[in-house]
Amino acid sequence: MIINVKNSTMVRPAGETPRRALWNSNVDLVVPRFHTPSVYFYRPTGAANFFDANVLKEGLSKALVHFYPMAARLKRDEDGRIELDCNAEGVLFVEAETTSVIDDFGDFAPTLELRQLIPAVDYSKGIESYPLLVLQVTYFKCGGVSLGVGMQHHVADGFSGLHFVNTWSDMSRGLDLTIPPFIDGRTLLRAHDPPKPAFRHVEYEPAPPMKTPVQSTKSGPDSTIVSMFRITRDQLNALKAKCKEDGNTVNYSSYEMLSGHVWRCTCKARELPDDQETKLYIATDGRSRLRPPLPPGYFGNVIFTATPMALAGDLQSKPTWYAASRIHRALKQMDNDYLRSALDYLELQPDLSALVRGAHTFRCPNLGITSWIRLPIHDADFGWGRPIFMGPGGIPYEGLSFMIPSPTNDGSLSVAIALQSEHMKVFETLLYEI
Repeated sequence: MIINVKNSTMVRPAGETPRRALWNSNVDLVVPRFHTPSVYFYRPTGAANFFDANVLKEGLSKALVHFYPMAARLKRDEDGRIELDCNAEGVLFVEAETTSVIDDFGDFAPTLELRQLIPAVDYSKGIESYPLLVLQVTYFKCGGVSLGVGMQHHVADGFSGLHFVNTWSDMSRGLDLTIPPFIDGRTLLRAHDPPKPAFRHVEYEPAPPMKTPVQSTKSGPDSTIVSMFRITRDQLNALKAKCKEDGNTVNYSSYEMLSGHVWRCTCKARELPDDQETKLYIATDGRSRLRPPLPPGYFGNVIFTATPMALAGDLQSKPTWYAASRIHRALKQMDNDYLRSALDYLELQPDLSALVRGAHTFRCPNLGITSWIRLPIHDADFGWGRPIFMGPGGIPYEGLSFMIPSPTNDGSLSVAIALQSEHMKVFETLLYEI
């Protein structure tokens, strides 16, 4: 696919915005230091002004008045801590075209090809140099459009990022702001003074290494591939029915059962030995778990991590609900006391950047699951209808996966996952053995 960039502009807020430094909480900082990629696809409607760039930029400029941290830059305070410099420098808006058609992407698996639909960011000139939000509208030969979004993780998590994109889409079609962002709330996530963690925080401890080296037929980054698998409503129901195996009486959620199934299948596909410890990283939204709950529209990162651990042999030999039970227990632990303790634990760490997750975290024998099932990912209607698909614009690490809801509300889910190529085929076979 060849992308031809037609125009690049820096879009700034349409009115005056506060000039200030915005403090980052510990969970704003213990996130990957790059722009999180996502892509929307839209079918043509026949409208003469279909995805008119001026309409989009005008709506964007209006939305940035309310969500002014999106137009900020990063900087370090006198202690070297990263904060947001709200200076209204703006967001990058790129207009591009391609001779490809949307159907070339098939099931929209987040491959390197998809990554071309999001502007690349040059990180070499320091943290003050780049916009925190980069956008690209790509016009396809078929008349369809993609909207690629790259959002720097220090500014927002998925929930806040979608609050912004969905507000932008509303304003592009003439609607008013429905839920204002609560921007002054980051101090609600301050640690206690002095910090007093009350729990052991295994989520921030090093990931278990392989006891014996994996016998891989390939090596290097090219051996990791990304695939997308659709799980129908009937398959989810069949998986949920496995809760009752071996006389189990605890009812686990569809999410817990599917996550457990994916964890189990990954262990089997990787041929992990029975005594190999494996750690599952589950991104967990703290908004409804904190007490009191954060205000509606809280803008920032509230992502904590639940990390069930198990022996690969137990996951593989015991019923599917065993993996779900480990997940259920880890999620149940994520209450206000535990999350506040996590903030205190992070406060005591000399270097939060050392705890940022990456390739060393999720790779074999471990796994990461990020669920977008409850996020409003299909609500961005800019005036020409809802997207036919929205999902991650890339999966940077082997062993990282996403769960994505269906755009048609048919009860199905899709699992996007990056694994070593020799494990992926086996994983696919196992995944559908429900």
